[in-house]
Amino acid sequence: MKILVIVLIILLLIFLGMIFLGWIFSSPVYRGPVSDHFDGKKFINPGGVQPAGFKDLVKWMRNRQQGEWEEIKDAEFGPPPAQRVEGDSMVVTFVNHSTFLIQTRGLNILTDPVWSERASPVSFSGPKRMRPPGIRLEDLPEIDIILLTHNHYDHLDINTLKRLATKYNPAIYCPLGVGKYLERKGIGSITEMDWWDEVKIDTGLTVLCTPAQHFSGRGMFDRDRTLWSGFALQTEKGSIYYSGDTGYGEFFHEIAERIGPVRIAFLPIGAYKPAWFMSPIHTSPADAVRIHQIIKSPKSIGMHFGTFPLADDGMEDPANDLKIAMEKQGIPEGEFIVPEEGVALGYN
Repeated sequence: MKILVIVLIILLLIFLGMIFLGWIFSSPVYRGPVSDHFDGKKFINPGGVQPAGFKDLVKWMRNRQQGEWEEIKDAEFGPPPAQRVEGDSMVVTFVNHSTFLIQTRGLNILTDPVWSERASPVSFSGPKRMRPPGIRLEDLPEIDIILLTHNHYDHLDINTLKRLATKYNPAIYCPLGVGKYLERKGIGSITEMDWWDEVKIDTGLTVLCTPAQHFSGRGMFDRDRTLWSGFALQTEKGSIYYSGDTGYGEFFHEIAERIGPVRIAFLPIGAYKPAWFMSPIHTSPADAVRIHQIIKSPKSIGMHFGTFPLADDGMEDPANDLKIAMEKQGIPEGEFIVPEEGVALGYN
Protein backbone atom coordinates (compact mmCIF):
# COMPACT_ATOMS: atom_id res chain seq x y z
CA MET A 1 0.00 0.00 0.00
CA LYS A 2 2.83 2.39 0.88
CA ILE A 3 4.49 1.72 -2.50
CA LEU A 4 1.20 2.46 -4.31
CA VAL A 5 0.83 5.74 -2.41
CA ILE A 6 4.41 6.72 -3.25
CA VAL A 7 3.85 5.92 -6.94
CA LEU A 8 0.63 7.97 -6.98
CA ILE A 9 2.40 10.90 -5.30
CA ILE A 10 5.22 10.74 -7.85
CA LEU A 11 2.75 10.66 -10.75
CA LEU A 12 0.84 13.57 -9.24
CA LEU A 13 4.05 15.58 -8.85
CA ILE A 14 5.01 14.83 -12.47
CA PHE A 15 1.56 15.90 -13.65
CA LEU A 16 1.66 19.10 -11.62
CA GLY A 17 5.19 19.76 -12.83
CA MET A 18 4.10 19.41 -16.45
CA ILE A 19 1.23 21.83 -15.88
CA PHE A 20 3.58 24.29 -14.20
CA LEU A 21 6.13 24.09 -17.03
CA GLY A 22 3.34 24.36 -19.59
CA TRP A 23 2.20 27.54 -17.88
CA ILE A 24 5.75 28.92 -17.60
CA PHE A 25 6.53 28.37 -21.29
CA SER A 26 3.16 29.59 -22.59
CA SER A 27 3.30 32.99 -24.23
CA PRO A 28 0.91 35.91 -23.55
CA VAL A 29 -2.29 35.62 -25.57
CA TYR A 30 -3.81 38.06 -28.03
CA ARG A 31 -6.95 39.95 -27.11
CA GLY A 32 -8.82 41.88 -29.77
CA PRO A 33 -11.93 42.10 -31.92
CA VAL A 34 -13.49 39.05 -33.57
CA SER A 35 -12.68 38.62 -37.26
CA ASP A 36 -13.04 36.00 -39.98
CA HIS A 37 -9.91 34.28 -38.59
CA PHE A 38 -10.20 35.10 -34.87
CA ASP A 39 -13.14 33.89 -32.78
CA GLY A 40 -12.37 36.05 -29.75
CA LYS A 41 -10.06 33.48 -28.18
CA LYS A 42 -8.27 31.53 -30.88
CA PHE A 43 -7.07 32.13 -34.41
CA ILE A 44 -8.45 30.09 -37.29
CA ASN A 45 -6.85 28.89 -40.52
CA PRO A 46 -8.17 29.94 -43.93
CA GLY A 47 -11.15 27.73 -44.70
CA GLY A 48 -11.22 26.53 -41.08
CA VAL A 49 -8.57 23.85 -41.72
CA GLN A 50 -7.69 22.07 -38.47
CA PRO A 51 -4.27 20.60 -37.65
CA ALA A 52 -4.20 17.00 -36.43
CA GLY A 53 -5.27 16.57 -32.81
CA PHE A 54 -3.75 14.98 -29.71
CA LYS A 55 -4.93 11.45 -30.58
CA ASP A 56 -3.29 11.78 -33.99
CA LEU A 57 -0.10 12.97 -32.31
CA VAL A 58 -0.03 9.90 -30.08
CA LYS A 59 -0.68 7.67 -33.11
CA TRP A 60 2.17 9.28 -35.02
CA MET A 61 4.59 9.05 -32.10
CA ARG A 62 3.77 5.36 -31.61
CA ASN A 63 4.26 4.50 -35.28
CA ARG A 64 7.09 6.80 -36.35
CA GLN A 65 9.30 5.74 -39.25
CA GLN A 66 11.82 8.54 -39.26
CA GLY A 67 14.18 8.90 -42.19
CA GLU A 68 17.94 9.08 -41.84
CA TRP A 69 19.70 12.12 -40.41
CA GLU A 70 23.42 12.58 -39.97
CA GLU A 71 24.85 15.29 -37.75
CA ILE A 72 27.31 17.50 -39.62
CA LYS A 73 29.74 19.08 -37.17
CA ASP A 74 32.59 20.18 -39.43
CA ALA A 75 30.73 22.33 -41.97
CA GLU A 76 32.59 25.54 -42.72
CA PHE A 77 30.94 28.90 -42.16
CA GLY A 78 30.32 31.10 -45.17
CA PRO A 79 32.20 34.40 -45.51
CA PRO A 80 30.87 37.54 -43.81
CA PRO A 81 28.11 39.08 -45.99
CA ALA A 82 28.40 42.49 -47.60
CA GLN A 83 27.56 45.40 -45.31
CA ARG A 84 24.86 46.73 -47.66
CA VAL A 85 23.36 46.03 -51.09
CA GLU A 86 22.03 49.20 -52.66
CA GLY A 87 19.32 49.76 -55.24
CA ASP A 88 17.12 47.03 -56.70
CA SER A 89 19.92 44.43 -56.67
CA MET A 90 19.33 41.67 -54.14
CA VAL A 91 21.64 39.24 -52.34
CA VAL A 92 20.18 36.27 -50.45
CA THR A 93 22.24 34.23 -47.99
CA PHE A 94 20.79 31.01 -46.54
CA VAL A 95 21.71 30.56 -42.87
CA ASN A 96 19.66 27.35 -42.59
CA HIS A 97 16.20 26.04 -41.68
CA SER A 98 14.01 29.11 -42.39
CA THR A 99 16.60 31.79 -41.66
CA PHE A 100 17.71 33.97 -44.57
CA LEU A 101 19.58 37.23 -44.82
CA ILE A 102 17.94 39.29 -47.57
CA GLN A 103 19.85 42.38 -48.66
CA THR A 104 18.29 44.93 -51.00
CA ARG A 105 17.57 48.69 -51.19
CA GLY A 106 20.21 49.31 -48.53
CA LEU A 107 18.32 47.16 -46.01
CA ASN A 108 19.48 44.02 -44.21
CA ILE A 109 16.51 41.77 -43.45
CA LEU A 110 16.49 38.53 -41.42
CA THR A 111 13.69 35.97 -41.56
CA ASP A 112 12.84 33.87 -38.47
CA PRO A 113 16.42 34.00 -37.11
CA VAL A 114 17.54 30.88 -35.22
CA TRP A 115 21.15 30.35 -34.13
CA SER A 116 20.50 28.22 -31.01
CA GLU A 117 21.50 24.57 -30.78
CA ARG A 118 17.97 23.36 -30.13
CA ALA A 119 14.50 24.40 -31.26
CA SER A 120 13.18 24.02 -27.74
CA PRO A 121 12.34 25.89 -24.53
CA VAL A 122 15.27 24.13 -22.82
CA SER A 123 18.90 23.64 -23.80
CA PHE A 124 19.11 19.92 -22.93
CA SER A 125 16.17 18.47 -24.86
CA GLY A 126 14.11 18.97 -27.99
CA PRO A 127 14.97 19.00 -31.72
CA LYS A 128 18.74 19.37 -32.06
CA ARG A 129 20.54 21.34 -34.75
CA MET A 130 22.10 18.81 -37.13
CA ARG A 131 24.46 21.23 -38.86
CA PRO A 132 25.94 24.63 -37.94
CA PRO A 133 24.41 27.86 -39.25
CA GLY A 134 25.71 28.91 -42.65
CA ILE A 135 27.20 32.11 -41.28
CA ARG A 136 28.22 33.19 -37.79
CA LEU A 137 25.87 35.48 -35.91
CA GLU A 138 28.90 37.67 -35.21
CA ASP A 139 29.54 38.06 -38.95
CA LEU A 140 26.14 39.56 -39.73
CA PRO A 141 26.00 43.11 -41.03
CA GLU A 142 23.84 45.62 -39.18
CA ILE A 143 20.31 44.20 -39.17
CA ASP A 144 17.51 46.64 -39.97
CA ILE A 145 14.43 44.40 -40.15
CA ILE A 146 13.41 41.02 -38.71
CA LEU A 147 10.37 39.14 -40.01
CA LEU A 148 8.85 36.72 -37.48
CA THR A 149 6.09 34.50 -38.86
CA HIS A 150 4.92 32.78 -35.65
CA ASN A 151 6.03 31.79 -32.17
CA HIS A 152 7.20 28.18 -32.58
CA TYR A 153 10.69 27.51 -31.23
CA ASP A 154 12.21 26.79 -34.64
CA HIS A 155 11.11 30.26 -35.82
CA LEU A 156 11.06 32.44 -32.73
CA ASP A 157 14.38 31.81 -30.98
CA ILE A 158 14.34 34.18 -28.04
CA ASN A 159 18.06 33.88 -27.26
CA THR A 160 18.99 34.85 -30.83
CA LEU A 161 16.46 37.69 -30.85
CA LYS A 162 17.80 39.13 -27.59
CA ARG A 163 21.32 39.22 -29.02
CA LEU A 164 20.16 40.86 -32.24
CA ALA A 165 17.98 43.37 -30.41
CA THR A 166 20.78 44.35 -28.05
CA LYS A 167 23.30 44.83 -30.86
CA TYR A 168 21.17 46.33 -33.64
CA ASN A 169 17.69 47.26 -32.30
CA PRO A 170 16.07 46.20 -35.59
CA ALA A 171 12.45 46.84 -36.52
CA ILE A 172 10.58 43.58 -35.85
CA TYR A 173 7.42 42.71 -37.78
CA CYS A 174 5.31 39.86 -36.40
CA PRO A 175 1.71 38.58 -36.38
CA LEU A 176 -0.89 39.61 -33.81
CA GLY A 177 -0.05 38.68 -30.22
CA VAL A 178 3.57 37.71 -30.78
CA GLY A 179 4.85 41.15 -29.82
CA LYS A 180 3.62 40.83 -26.24
CA TYR A 181 5.96 37.92 -25.63
CA LEU A 182 8.90 39.85 -27.10
CA GLU A 183 8.12 42.90 -24.97
CA ARG A 184 8.00 40.70 -21.88
CA LYS A 185 11.53 39.58 -22.76
CA GLY A 186 12.75 43.16 -23.01
CA ILE A 187 12.69 43.45 -26.82
CA GLY A 188 11.27 46.57 -28.46
CA SER A 189 10.75 48.19 -31.88
CA ILE A 190 7.89 45.79 -32.62
CA THR A 191 5.05 46.13 -35.11
CA GLU A 192 2.26 43.56 -34.81
CA MET A 193 0.33 42.86 -38.01
CA ASP A 194 -2.88 41.12 -38.99
CA TRP A 195 -3.29 39.33 -42.33
CA TRP A 196 -3.22 41.89 -45.16
CA ASP A 197 -1.94 44.71 -42.96
CA GLU A 198 0.85 46.67 -44.61
CA VAL A 199 3.58 49.03 -43.47
CA LYS A 200 5.43 51.31 -45.88
CA ILE A 201 9.14 51.91 -45.33
CA ASP A 202 11.01 55.00 -46.51
CA THR A 203 13.26 53.06 -48.89
CA GLY A 204 10.34 52.25 -51.19
CA LEU A 205 9.61 48.87 -49.65
CA THR A 206 6.25 47.80 -48.19
CA VAL A 207 5.92 45.00 -45.62
CA LEU A 208 2.68 43.09 -46.22
CA CYS A 209 1.47 40.40 -43.79
CA THR A 210 -0.03 37.41 -45.63
CA PRO A 211 -2.20 34.46 -44.53
CA ALA A 212 -0.75 31.03 -43.79
CA GLN A 213 -2.19 27.65 -42.79
CA HIS A 214 -0.50 26.58 -39.58
CA PHE A 215 -0.92 26.96 -35.79
CA SER A 216 0.87 28.59 -32.86
CA GLY A 217 1.93 27.96 -29.27
CA ARG A 218 4.97 27.73 -27.01
CA GLY A 219 3.37 25.97 -24.02
CA MET A 220 0.29 24.06 -22.93
CA PHE A 221 -2.07 27.00 -22.56
CA ASP A 222 -1.47 29.24 -25.58
CA ARG A 223 -2.40 27.02 -28.53
CA ASP A 224 -3.59 29.23 -31.41
CA ARG A 225 -3.79 32.26 -29.11
CA THR A 226 -1.39 34.24 -31.32
CA LEU A 227 -1.47 34.59 -35.10
CA TRP A 228 0.78 32.92 -37.70
CA SER A 229 1.56 34.42 -41.10
CA GLY A 230 3.83 34.90 -44.08
CA PHE A 231 5.19 38.18 -45.44
CA ALA A 232 5.59 39.87 -48.79
CA LEU A 233 8.17 42.61 -49.22
CA GLN A 234 6.71 44.66 -52.04
CA THR A 235 8.93 46.80 -54.26
CA GLU A 236 8.64 48.37 -57.72
CA LYS A 237 10.54 45.38 -59.08
CA GLY A 238 8.09 42.85 -57.63
CA SER A 239 7.34 41.09 -54.35
CA ILE A 240 9.76 39.09 -52.26
CA TYR A 241 7.45 36.44 -50.80
CA TYR A 242 8.34 34.57 -47.62
CA SER A 243 5.56 32.10 -46.81
CA GLY A 244 6.52 31.08 -43.28
CA ASP A 245 5.31 27.66 -42.12
CA THR A 246 2.17 26.65 -43.96
CA GLY A 247 0.14 23.84 -45.39
CA TYR A 248 -1.26 24.05 -48.89
CA GLY A 249 -4.62 25.78 -49.38
CA GLU A 250 -6.69 27.59 -51.98
CA PHE A 251 -5.88 30.89 -50.26
CA PHE A 252 -2.63 30.95 -52.25
CA HIS A 253 -4.66 32.09 -55.25
CA GLU A 254 -5.68 35.20 -53.30
CA ILE A 255 -2.08 35.75 -52.22
CA ALA A 256 -1.00 35.53 -55.85
CA GLU A 257 -3.55 38.16 -56.86
CA ARG A 258 -2.62 40.55 -54.07
CA ILE A 259 1.18 40.38 -54.14
CA GLY A 260 1.88 39.80 -57.81
CA PRO A 261 4.06 40.10 -59.70
CA VAL A 262 6.42 38.00 -57.58
CA ARG A 263 10.16 38.54 -57.93
CA ILE A 264 11.32 35.66 -55.72
CA ALA A 265 9.65 33.28 -53.25
CA PHE A 266 10.87 31.40 -50.19
CA LEU A 267 8.77 28.25 -49.79
CA PRO A 268 8.95 25.41 -47.20
CA ILE A 269 9.85 21.92 -48.42
CA GLY A 270 10.56 20.00 -45.18
CA ALA A 271 8.78 18.38 -42.20
CA TYR A 272 6.04 16.86 -44.40
CA LYS A 273 6.05 13.13 -43.52
CA PRO A 274 3.80 11.41 -42.75
CA ALA A 275 1.43 13.34 -44.99
CA TRP A 276 -1.72 12.28 -43.10
CA PHE A 277 -0.40 14.08 -40.03
CA MET A 278 1.74 16.91 -41.41
CA SER A 279 -0.11 18.12 -44.53
CA PRO A 280 -2.48 20.56 -42.75
CA ILE A 281 0.50 22.51 -41.37
CA HIS A 282 3.51 21.84 -43.64
CA THR A 283 3.80 21.74 -47.40
CA SER A 284 5.53 18.84 -49.10
CA PRO A 285 7.95 19.57 -51.94
CA ALA A 286 5.11 18.76 -54.38
CA ASP A 287 2.84 21.26 -52.56
CA ALA A 288 5.60 23.87 -52.70
CA VAL A 289 5.86 23.38 -56.47
CA ARG A 290 2.10 23.97 -56.76
CA ILE A 291 2.45 27.23 -54.82
CA HIS A 292 5.42 28.21 -56.98
CA GLN A 293 3.20 27.80 -60.04
CA ILE A 294 0.16 29.56 -58.53
CA ILE A 295 2.07 32.69 -57.54
CA LYS A 296 3.98 32.61 -60.85
CA SER A 297 7.35 32.99 -59.18
CA PRO A 298 10.24 33.18 -61.67
CA LYS A 299 12.58 31.96 -58.92
CA SER A 300 11.81 30.06 -55.73
CA ILE A 301 14.10 28.98 -52.89
CA GLY A 302 13.37 26.02 -50.61
CA MET A 303 13.50 26.36 -46.84
CA HIS A 304 12.52 24.59 -43.60
CA PHE A 305 14.71 21.54 -44.25
CA GLY A 306 18.00 19.92 -43.31
CA THR A 307 18.57 21.48 -39.87
CA PHE A 308 16.11 20.24 -37.24
CA PRO A 309 14.52 16.75 -37.44
CA LEU A 310 10.91 17.79 -36.89
CA ALA A 311 9.03 15.06 -38.78
CA ASP A 312 9.68 11.69 -40.45
CA ASP A 313 11.32 12.90 -43.67
CA GLY A 314 15.06 12.27 -43.69
CA MET A 315 17.74 14.88 -44.16
CA GLU A 316 17.95 14.37 -47.94
CA ASP A 317 14.27 13.68 -48.66
CA PRO A 318 13.15 17.30 -49.26
CA ALA A 319 15.77 17.92 -51.97
CA ASN A 320 15.15 14.55 -53.63
CA ASP A 321 11.36 14.91 -53.59
CA LEU A 322 11.56 18.49 -54.84
CA LYS A 323 13.55 17.31 -57.86
CA ILE A 324 10.92 14.65 -58.59
CA ALA A 325 8.06 17.16 -58.25
CA MET A 326 9.78 19.64 -60.55
CA GLU A 327 10.35 16.98 -63.20
CA LYS A 328 6.69 15.94 -63.07
CA GLN A 329 5.58 19.54 -63.62
CA GLY A 330 8.18 20.28 -66.26
CA ILE A 331 9.85 23.02 -64.21
CA PRO A 332 13.37 23.80 -65.47
CA GLU A 333 16.33 23.04 -63.23
CA GLY A 334 17.35 26.19 -61.38
CA GLU A 335 13.89 27.76 -61.28
CA PHE A 336 13.21 26.28 -57.83
CA ILE A 337 16.43 25.67 -55.92
CA VAL A 338 17.61 24.03 -52.72
CA PRO A 339 20.03 26.62 -51.32
CA GLU A 340 23.44 25.91 -49.83
CA GLU A 341 24.17 27.26 -46.35
CA GLY A 342 26.42 30.29 -46.23
CA VAL A 343 26.41 30.96 -49.97
CA ALA A 344 25.38 34.44 -51.11
CA LEU A 345 23.12 34.39 -54.18
CA GLY A 346 22.81 37.57 -56.22
CA TYR A 347 19.76 38.68 -58.19
CA ASN A 348 19.44 41.75 -60.44
